[in-house]
Amino acid sequence: MVMKLFIGADHGGYYLKEKIEAYLAKRGIETTDVGDKELDPHDDFPQFAQLAAIKVLGEEEKDDPRAILICTGGQGMAMAANRFKGIRAAVIWDKFEAHECRNDNNSNILCLPARVIENDEQLWHDILDEWMNTPFAGAERFRRRNNELDALN
Repeated sequence: MVMKLFIGADHGGYYLKEKIEAYLAKRGIETTDVGDKELDPHDDFPQFAQLAAIKVLGEEEKDDPRAILICTGGQGMAMAANRFKGIRAAVIWDKFEAHECRNDNNSNILCLPARVIENDEQLWHDILDEWMNTPFAGAERFRRRNNELDALN
């Protein structure tokens, strides 16, 4: 299970973030909210992606720090977060992809497309549970590929 979990969203993902925080709290999973703290239709996603990425990287020496970022389509958050060496942010829309991005790619930031999943509670529950509970397989080829990603900076 994830030991440190950061969560952030812009206006497009704000309501889903609130639902996810409640869902995780009910399950006893503590989160640190990196914003936005209130609905602001004029906020911009890069600041929240940056805050989450810095938090995840700052906790690297500890137990498996990860973040969940939410915006309308998920892509903007992923693009912003992936600018940081050591971050592997993935846009996920179903349980299968949640498993694959953890197992194969050791994703440390889950980016959710609120527009696609917000109204399907079971779907986002399944995505969260799968992503949080799937360990990185650690195969040599997977580690090599992650190292190659970090070398691209």
